[in-house]
Amino acid sequence: MKSKFALAAIVAATAVFAQTAFAQASAPVTRDERKAETAAAQKSGQLTPAGQGNVSPTPSKSSDKTRDERKAQTQADAKSGKLAPAGEGKSGTTQPATTSDKTREQRKAQTEADRKAGKLAPAGDAAAQK
Repeated sequence: MKSKFALAAIVAATAVFAQTAFAQASAPVTRDERKAETAAAQKSGQLTPAGQGNVSPTPSKSSDKTRDERKAQTQADAKSGKLAPAGEGKSGTTQPATTSDKTREQRKAQTEADRKAGKLAPAGDAAAQK
């Protein structure tokens, strides 16, 4: 435990001294020089508007197809069955299988075997097993 603390302290101290050394190595910029750089950047359009930070380029809002072409494509997809029914798009969760590969008797036999082996949770303790 002490060695981890000592190592963390050494790393932190090294980082502080490295920043100080780097700051001293770069040439200081006067206020007038900084103002001139900012004015030049503003004239060339390189400044980011206030409050927008790192903004990724927005995708084009125009389409390469006409409205009629898009409607025709949608109708063709509907006829071929490629469209999902309304309100049933991809949700990220998969639906459980509604059919089983075992018969009712096989499931009952498996449950009985699990009960005898002590693998079943007592009634009311299902949430505690998760």
